[in-house]
Amino acid sequence: MNKITSFLLTVVLAACGQSETPTSVAVPTVEELATNPERLKELRQQCKLDRAKLGDELCNRVAEATRKRFYGDGTVPYTPPETPPKF
Repeated sequence: MNKITSFLLTVVLAACGQSETPTSVAVPTVEELATNPERLKELRQQCKLDRAKLGDELCNRVAEATRKRFYGDGTVPYTPPETPPKF
C-alpha cells in the first residue's frame, strides 16, 4: 500500500509541473508587432514556413497583429448614402 501511495504522489506531482518548456526569448506583444511592419512581414513568412519551430503563441500574435493592421481599431462606422439607391 505504501508503494502505491508513493507512486500516485509522484504521478500527481509530475502532472502539476509545467507542460511547456519556458523559452528564453520574450514573445513580442501584438502592439509591438503591429507598429513594426518589417518585423511583422518577416515573422509572417517564418510562420508560414515553420510554425512548429516558432510556436503557436508567437504565430497567433503575428496573425492578430496582421488583422489589427488590416482592420485598424474598428471604430470607423459605416455611413450609408443620404439617398437610398434606386433599383
